[in-house]
Amino acid sequence: MTEALVVDDNRQTADALHQMLDVLGVKARVAYGSSAAISILGSGFTPNLICLDVNMPGIDGVEILLYLRREPRLIPVPVIVITSDDQPETRRKVMSAGATELIIKPATIDALESALKKANML
Repeated sequence: MTEALVVDDNRQTADALHQMLDVLGVKARVAYGSSAAISILGSGFTPNLICLDVNMPGIDGVEILLYLRREPRLIPVPVIVITSDDQPETRRKVMSAGATELIIKPATIDALESALKKANML
């Protein structure tokens, strides 16, 4: 079974993504912010997929994405960035940092399903 990690500092958004993934048959753990995500990933958990917000206090999603792409065990993990920031510069930055797909909030189950298929997770 596919296991995902949802990283978003907004609890409502994180919980909604968790529920959508569940409907799509993907088991998920939730990290409410970057510190929680680093803690979970640092404990040795290696998900099959990561859904990552960009704009978070402290360490932002781009910094986490850069970390993921330097960590050997996490390099192959697809990362779907889910953000409300639809600026071309943000899109360029996350894709060049190694994002697999990008979804603009509010995420819909159809957009998430499409991104999962493109990432070969469904």
